[in-house]
Amino acid sequence: MNRLRNHINSDKRFGNIEFFIQERNEEFVISHMPVKPGILNPFGTIQAGALIWLADVTASVLALTGYTIGEDGKGFPLAIDLHTTLIGNQKDGEIKAEARFVRKGRNVLVIRTRITGNDDRLLAEVTSTHIPAK
Repeated sequence: MNRLRNHINSDKRFGNIEFFIQERNEEFVISHMPVKPGILNPFGTIQAGALIWLADVTASVLALTGYTIGEDGKGFPLAIDLHTTLIGNQKDGEIKAEARFVRKGRNVLVIRTRITGNDDRLLAEVTSTHIPAK
């Protein structure tokens, strides 16, 4: 309990997030993230922000498929909405994100990203909406 109280009272926050794209094509992107101390919360499970970050970046990689981005960033598919349902969590191993299109319009992209953990256990579902930057 003291460890948790010390963490809550601390002014310092830090982390270390990294992931690896395993496969990408025009229909889906799959990435993996090792569970390391830098992404854990005080209870020793994956911090929700790390799950959402993995889903957001994996979805953005998929959204970039087929887009031409201008030097000023014009056309970059900006996420304008992220809806997250956190279903489970884990303390070790690896997690996997799989992003697939729900809708692929000219101006609006909707992507659902499923985060699974050990034994393909569902940890989170994130639906994101993207529009091209102007």
